[in-house]
Amino acid sequence: MQTYQSRSLSFTLFRYIVSEMLFSFVICFCIFFFIFLVNQLLLVAQEMLSRRVPVFQVIRLLIYAIPSVIALSAPFASLVATLMTIGRFTSDNEILVMLSSGLSYLNIFVPAFIVGILISAMSFFANDILVPLGRVQYVRLYRQVLAATPALELSAHSVKRFKDTVIVTGDVTGNSIDDVFILDKTSDGERRVIMAQRAELKDAGRDGLSLDLDNAFIQSSKEVARYDYDYASSKFLQYWVPQENLIQGVSSITPSEMSSVDVYREIRNRQENLQKRLNERYIRFLNNTFALENSLRNGSNDPSWNRRTNNLTNVNRDLLAIEGLKRDRGLFQYLIEFYKKFSMPTGAFFFMFLAVPLGLMMKKNGLAIGLIFGFVISFIYWVMLIGGQTMGLRLGYPPFWSMWLSNIVTFVIGIVLIVLRVKK
Repeated sequence: MQTYQSRSLSFTLFRYIVSEMLFSFVICFCIFFFIFLVNQLLLVAQEMLSRRVPVFQVIRLLIYAIPSVIALSAPFASLVATLMTIGRFTSDNEILVMLSSGLSYLNIFVPAFIVGILISAMSFFANDILVPLGRVQYVRLYRQVLAATPALELSAHSVKRFKDTVIVTGDVTGNSIDDVFILDKTSDGERRVIMAQRAELKDAGRDGLSLDLDNAFIQSSKEVARYDYDYASSKFLQYWVPQENLIQGVSSITPSEMSSVDVYREIRNRQENLQKRLNERYIRFLNNTFALENSLRNGSNDPSWNRRTNNLTNVNRDLLAIEGLKRDRGLFQYLIEFYKKFSMPTGAFFFMFLAVPLGLMMKKNGLAIGLIFGFVISFIYWVMLIGGQTMGLRLGYPPFWSMWLSNIVTFVIGIVLIVLRVKK
């Protein structure tokens, strides 16, 4: 009886598999790139063109947003491309020919994993290097646009923060805004709350924004004495937002627009500051606990007995403050973005563990079925990624698991399918 020994993958066959996967990747990348770019176009261009921003500047803003579109498109394109390529190989019996000639499934997996590593590296480079550079240019151009069109910053049902001012808007019709809510801080240190049923937005160019408020209500309170406040109402009130406040609000860089090294440094600084605040709060907690214990031990004959209720209130307040500090939302945001900078690009590699065995199961119409399966899995992965990010920010889930759970699930399912396929 003649036996067949496992052969090694020749360079010609390796190049053939890789070239087919890269060809499919380019096609799928263009599809995802177009989808995400159109989404960016709808988010940016519609509002700016309605405010009569020059078309050339809108195009430049979209160009600066391209790196983020590239970083987002590459992992999903790798998944769909692998499913399409391996699915076509299977339906055209090319996989059967490879196995009959003495090749093993490992010989088929290796080219896919190498392509996945290359795409992950490309996506990480775009996400960690090109996105921050694009953001710098984006902000610089946006500041120029904003200097010429300050009214661009206010839109319907939005919350805008400008230095010490927060403006919440309702419905917007032309330059008319319904239900305006303003929180700000004056140069004297007073905090103000301003509400109006209607406001008319006026673009003052280099002077900033002007809001003509109808039927306005104002309440102001001092920073050091919150219970000392004044209030007034007016049928007409003019409110100004200086241009320097507008530009400062736009110029702030979020962690998603920083490199992983910069985000890590910021995390270290925030953790050190958080630990200092926790230590101070722990000391206050211990002092209030000792004071409460002494008042209870000394009994009702001691003057401290009358302060036991205040001591208990302080202890409970300290406990709540400690729990609040441990759930520092700002720190959580940086941690989530830090893990996301690695989990999203490496998704292209983990997708290979799932795409290759799924592609081997497609006996007919592998190209079309691979395309459909790819989009469905991409949607599920995207939902898990966004869901994990939301749960991490709002519910305090561990940032690592919030961002890496989708990759871990993909990897586990892929390993199970690979084992089942090899055994079969």
